[in-house]
Amino acid sequence: MTTRVPAVFRPYPLTMRETFRAELDGLIDSLARAARLTGQMMTNASTALNQADLGLAELVISGGGELRALCDDMDQRCVKLLVLQAPVATDLRMVIAAMHAVGDLERMCNLAQHIAKIARMKHPTVPIPGDVRPVFARMGLLATTLARDAATAIENQDPLSAHRLAQADEEVDALRRQIFRILFAEDWSHGVEPAVDAALISRYYERFADHAVAIARQVSFLVTGLPPER
Repeated sequence: MTTRVPAVFRPYPLTMRETFRAELDGLIDSLARAARLTGQMMTNASTALNQADLGLAELVISGGGELRALCDDMDQRCVKLLVLQAPVATDLRMVIAAMHAVGDLERMCNLAQHIAKIARMKHPTVPIPGDVRPVFARMGLLATTLARDAATAIENQDPLSAHRLAQADEEVDALRRQIFRILFAEDWSHGVEPAVDAALISRYYERFADHAVAIARQVSFLVTGLPPER
């Protein structure tokens, strides 16, 4: 004889609202994970650049597939939320901010890979002369820190994170200007090709940092409802 469970003891099914919130929470977790992945990619790319480490360079180049797959999945989840849930107000802002952040994360992945590709192309030579190596080491550290801070901003939904990240980004910009002062100084003795490589690498670091700040601005938009400032 089958025992019937009284209705009062049956677990209630998730409401549409609860399902929507669970999906949003999962999306936020994925965004933070992706931001940390880009930070690790930049750490590896910077090490490959400064130490002529071919293995790390290859790891960054081949590892982009995982992050792009994660970004594709998040894009699809955002579209699904928009189409099936028709969110409004804060929920809509969250989905829109997530879609923008996914684009920034994909570009950060590409930029880390650009640096790794230069390291691979120049191997076994370190592609950056000693004159600028300390500056690039600092830029790499700041870029990695910005990616990790962006992940924390996503998790905490911190509206003040954009301001803090923008301050670190200003240091990256100042370091890039320092690179160009060194490249155009009269005592630059390393020739044209290393100068071109250094200019490109500094641009990649700068753009990586800019995208991390853009993610933090999307977080600020999510919390305050004010359009992100550029």
